[in-house]
Amino acid sequence: MPRKPASPHAEKTGCPIAFGVDLFGDRWTLLVLRDLLVFRKRHYGEFLASDEGIATNVLADRLQRLEAVGVVERRKDPRQRNRVIYRPTQKGKDLVPVLLEIVRWSGKHDPGTAAPAEFLERLERDRDGMVQELLAAMDAEAADDC
Repeated sequence: MPRKPASPHAEKTGCPIAFGVDLFGDRWTLLVLRDLLVFRKRHYGEFLASDEGIATNVLADRLQRLEAVGVVERRKDPRQRNRVIYRPTQKGKDLVPVLLEIVRWSGKHDPGTAAPAEFLERLERDRDGMVQELLAAMDAEAADDC
């Protein structure tokens, strides 16, 4: 039995690009993913404090959407039970190489990039090592949350 695509455009065409764009193709979703996966933000207020100035309703919507499609999980913070933490699921972690490739491409083609030159140079030299470091840091933080 064929699986049902999770997006309306991918359903029409079966195109993997359409599937990905429907899932995480808007500016705010990608920035929330950046904050979660690269900057390892975990609390709502941390996402809200990002320099891009996301509105509270947009942030809440993107976090809910990412949770609904299984990219993010929401849990009570074990240190402060009245707070919630957001963590990437394995499906979310699988996006780390994608985000780093966007950073690499943008750093190469955007003369006004804010990405540090050392970061971009390392990304060119050792992308796989950077991916592994980010994933290991996420795993260590998840273990701390238990």
